[in-house]
Amino acid sequence: MEYVRLGTTGLKVSRICLGMMTYGSPSWREWVLDADAAKPIVRRAAELGVTFYDTADMYSLGGSEEVTGRLLRAFFHRRDDYVLATKVYHPMGDGPNERGLSRKHIMASIDDSLRRLGTDYVDLYQIHRWDYETPIEETMEALHDVVRAGKARYLGASSMFAWQFAKAQHAADVHGWTRFVSMQPQYNLVYREEEREMLPLCADQGVGVIPWSPLARGLLAGSRTRDGEHTTRARTDAIARELYSDDDLAVAEEARRIADARGLPVAQVALAWVLSRPVVTAPIVGASRTGHIEDAVAAVSVTLTPEEIAALEAPYRPHVVTDHS
Repeated sequence: MEYVRLGTTGLKVSRICLGMMTYGSPSWREWVLDADAAKPIVRRAAELGVTFYDTADMYSLGGSEEVTGRLLRAFFHRRDDYVLATKVYHPMGDGPNERGLSRKHIMASIDDSLRRLGTDYVDLYQIHRWDYETPIEETMEALHDVVRAGKARYLGASSMFAWQFAKAQHAADVHGWTRFVSMQPQYNLVYREEEREMLPLCADQGVGVIPWSPLARGLLAGSRTRDGEHTTRARTDAIARELYSDDDLAVAEEARRIADARGLPVAQVALAWVLSRPVVTAPIVGASRTGHIEDAVAAVSVTLTPEEIAALEAPYRPHVVTDHS
């Protein structure tokens, strides 16, 4: 495993981040694994040197945070041995203040997350999306107060437009509040729209990039082909069908061709491409089997040739920008 700084901070994270959305309650999503099924996967991640773990309050409506906290305490001797990230924004109940990025919701949510995670602080507290109903100054001041209270060490953001991210950072700078140190965008071989504005902004500002869905929700790992959908998640994941279409299969097929020529699993090739991007710190990888995390860690050591990278990128087709709200 390799370890790198998150952006320009002094925080060191593993080059692979294990996404914990897969673990929690199967009643939330059919493909989610309960704690017992998740245990060997998280154990293997820890054994392989993965120290970076990402979850969110809305995953399994808190269930993912509970499983995450329990398993990380089981497999790491000290809290300082791993980097824990969670998020706030999505609805956690039916009440009008149980969602969004208001001061009220942020202050309640961080305490709820810490209770479920069984820890005094998170290393990275992220806003899951942009809140169009709350002034960004209110959000940034509340997040700053979370850091000042010792409940979070760093702040991050997730999918939004580059102008929104720049506005948030400006608000923090003007008032002397804590800036975001990371951005979590959707980024993979079949969705590269963040290359237009967000990734150059992050590179210029020294912001760490931790992409979600680096395997396009399994599309780039072979879960979906022209013959049909081959995993439970692929068959039941409605969001994947919204984000990716059969038009994207040409990219997946090129990744498969290169993987076969190399004698590698296709997931390793797709992740190696993401890892080759200079602005990327650590892709967030979901794993429903131990082999998935083993492939992800192995991808850190895969170096693609310029010719392979060009071939992987050639079939790309532009997409409508999605999932920014």
